[in-house]
Amino acid sequence: MNVSTRDENGFWVIRLEGRLDIGNAAEFEKACLAWIDEGRPNLVLDFGGLEYISSAGLRSILAATKRAKAANGSLSLCSLSGLVAEVISISGFDSILTVFEDVPQATAGGQV
Repeated sequence: MNVSTRDENGFWVIRLEGRLDIGNAAEFEKACLAWIDEGRPNLVLDFGGLEYISSAGLRSILAATKRAKAANGSLSLCSLSGLVAEVISISGFDSILTVFEDVPQATAGGQV
């Protein structure tokens, strides 16, 4: 999995490409928690390049969401498609997280 980050309108945008699974979910979770602890509590996960997400990947997102909320921040998802969109829907994550069409929509208006 490739991960790139950037600040946009006060949101820490994290673009994932490839697979988020048991092989890298713990590392991804650790990175998300570190970004939140460093003062970036508003995360947008850009899944435009993500091809697959496993239950381990979902758990890492849930842990980051809890930490972001504890830091008075938020975690949202955007650019879902294909299998990833299906997994997010079937798992019910689309009912507990805000899902946006794309990054500009997710970061409109500055920090939440």
